[in-house]
Parts: sequence; structure tokens; C-alpha cells
Amino acid sequence: MDLLECRKKRFVKEVSIDENKINSILKNSENKLKSADLLPLEGFSTNSKISLAYDCLRELLEALALKNKLKIYNQECYTAFLKEIIKDSLLGDEFDSVRIIRNSADFYGKKISIEDCKDTLIKIKDLIRKIKEEL
Repeated sequence: MDLLECRKKRFVKEVSIDENKINSILKNSENKLKSADLLPLEGFSTNSKISLAYDCLRELLEALALKNKLKIYNQECYTAFLKEIIKDSLLGDEFDSVRIIRNSADFYGKKISIEDCKDTLIKIKDLIRKIKEEL
């Protein structure tokens, strides 16, 4: 889905910049990453660690979108945002790949192995670093 389709479906709308809201989102994002880091990497915690780390990433994307005067209501539209507004197609593809992994665990009950969790967390943390650079 491209940004035009996201706008047509009202998954993206123009907003004014609200620094207080952005700062609040950034703080919440940081807390979720700290929580993910505190969880031990055990078979029972892999999905939770991925979910928390992904939520951190998604909130950073929300803050970045708000800085660009956009409110995005659909996670697929963050991919389009990264590709079309931030002008980083690879970043968009990388986000989309971790989005799919997280969704398979959260929405479809897929159990993530410890090794896959380690790999996915590395990808998510790399994306977090890259998004923070954009902020």
C-alpha cells in the first residue's frame, strides 16, 4: 500500500506538530524498550520481548510521523511513510519484515524460537537506532 492509498483510506491524516505529545510518546517508547530488555530471554518470553521492542519501534515511528505533521493509523502505512516521506526504501522494507514477524506472533499465535527472537531483536534495535537518527 502506498501513501496515496493510505490517505484515500484515511489511514493517514495531516496534523499540527505537538511537541508535548511527541516527547510523551518518546518517553513511553523508551520505557517499553527497557521493559523488553529486563525480560529474560527464555522460551516463554520470546513473543513478549518481540512485542515490547516492536512497540518501542512503532512509537518512535509515530513520533517521527508527527514531526512530519502526519498521524498514521495503520502500521502498513508506516512502511509507505518511510519509503515516500523519509525517502528510505530499505528502511521501509526492514520495518515491514519485523512488522510481519511481530504480527505473526501477536495476531496468529506463532511461537517465536529463542534464535529467531535474538535475530529479530537485533533487527528491531537496529531500526530503533536508525529512526532515532531521523528524529
